[in-house]
Amino acid sequence: MNQGDVVKSHALIRLMQLVSPALPVGSYAYSTGLEQAVDLRWVHNEATTGQWIEGVFQHSLGRLDLPILKRLYDAQVRGDPDGVLRWSDFLFASRESAELQLEDEQLGAALARLACDLNIAGGAKWRHRDGVPLATVFSLVCHQWEIPLMEAALGYGWMWCENQVAAAIKLIPLGQTSGQRILGALAEELPGWVEVALELGDDDIGAVLPGMVIASGMHETQYCRLFRS
Repeated sequence: MNQGDVVKSHALIRLMQLVSPALPVGSYAYSTGLEQAVDLRWVHNEATTGQWIEGVFQHSLGRLDLPILKRLYDAQVRGDPDGVLRWSDFLFASRESAELQLEDEQLGAALARLACDLNIAGGAKWRHRDGVPLATVFSLVCHQWEIPLMEAALGYGWMWCENQVAAAIKLIPLGQTSGQRILGALAEELPGWVEVALELGDDDIGAVLPGMVIASGMHETQYCRLFRS
């Protein structure tokens, strides 16, 4: 194995570490509105779970989080702290409910603490700042660990999909095999979705997903719940 292959393999292993469910950031505690969608019976079986996750990805992550992740990553590479801060604030301000903002802020804060504990350069800057989205710190860690942008975006998207499927398995409930079928279908589509997301221009960035936002707002007063969003 030549030196270039070693570097690529190391970056891949680091990416697997970063998107692993074992990463101690607490993502398992959030459903991003899915719990309310299940309570309303919008999502109630394998087919509707796949449709919900696909729809949220294409119209939210693919239109907002991933295009901004690209800009955050590029700003990290350029050494442009103003650019990082501008896009970080834009992403946080785009969260349309209190729960969605709190989820993103708490996941970002948890990853910032971990980055400090792992001695990742630049992590301390975000540790005590309010309103820092997960994508901001994720882009920093990917840059420091020399994970290429496309792989970073695929990992970010896969991490979100996997968490959504895990939540659905608990909530509906779905069997583990159903969950794996959904993940298999998502894996087929994910590269194309990510490629489109990374090609969006600045004026095309923005999520339009009123159903998820309504579900998120209603979840704040849901009578009985397992998840924080």
